Amino acid sequence: MKHLLLTLAVGATVMASPLAKQAKGVGLVAIPADQKEVMKLIDNPNNRLTPEKIELGKKLYFDPRLSKSGLISCNFCHNLGEGGDDGVSAAIGHGWTANPHHLNSPTVYNAVFAQKQFWDGRSPDLEDQAKGPALAPPEMAATEVHIEKVVNSMPEYVAEFKKAYGKDAKIDFTSITDTIGLFERTLVTPSRFDDFLNGDEKALTSAEQAGLKTFIDTGCATCHTGIAVGGGMQGFALTAPYKYAKVGDFKGDANGLVKTPSLRNITETAPYFHNGAIWSLKEAIVEMGRIQLGVNVSDKDAASIETFLKALDGRKPKVDFPMLPASTDSTPKPNVN
Repeated sequence: MKHLLLTLAVGATVMASPLAKQAKGVGLVAIPADQKEVMKLIDNPNNRLTPEKIELGKKLYFDPRLSKSGLISCNFCHNLGEGGDDGVSAAIGHGWTANPHHLNSPTVYNAVFAQKQFWDGRSPDLEDQAKGPALAPPEMAATEVHIEKVVNSMPEYVAEFKKAYGKDAKIDFTSITDTIGLFERTLVTPSRFDDFLNGDEKALTSAEQAGLKTFIDTGCATCHTGIAVGGGMQGFALTAPYKYAKVGDFKGDANGLVKTPSLRNITETAPYFHNGAIWSLKEAIVEMGRIQLGVNVSDKDAASIETFLKALDGRKPKVDFPMLPASTDSTPKPNVN
């Protein structure tokens, strides 16, 4: 766990600036500088984080054999070296199938801070979310039985589960996906913005501070708020139709609400919106102002906001690619059909 959270304890705590106070006043929240405080935020009280669980979860996250084809891991769509997503408009899965609703893969970085998971908010946490893609035909296309057989077929995985959960550990679909979710909880990326809110007035340049002020005054923090700078469920296209609404058939949840994406590491997560239809961050800012706030964001203000958003690029935890257990004669064979 230490190697994953090593980058979190940063920044000196001093008196906050008036702008930092204003940011906090509109609901923006910093990732704490104190690692112990971070752990309180990301831990699962029903399944406590431990180094053993996190290391096991990391292996499972990177293991493509959990998929039907033996080719697609969690990291396939949520690439930790690429911003925590896949960099394409619509997620691609089993059989090179594009998401049937033309939905874009959200980043897994800082997803622990979101109020809900999936674009329609149907999952309450990362552990529950991990179940969906594993079984979805257009994604990993596996079954619970397949995933259980894969993990139980390898003595190294069995030994690691016993080390993490005790000698009587039950290795089933839920315990496997729960462990993946625990690893994902550690993928937190504190930024210079957090340092600023935590009291370091020099953490942001004058241009970035001006951009933060523009971000607040324009109304962006109405939806992009909290520690995730997003992550809640909101109405979409409130003041004008989204210009790419016909790309895909996603309409939100039963009440038409859509999860607000986190703006953390936003420069690394293009394309934008639920259907990945906009590639330019500046264009996305202008479009959001038009359809969410009824505001015509000027080029100057859009550039200012974009300057601030770049300060949300965070310090990523060190994640070494794991060496996975060897398959055995009883490990299910890949099926690409």
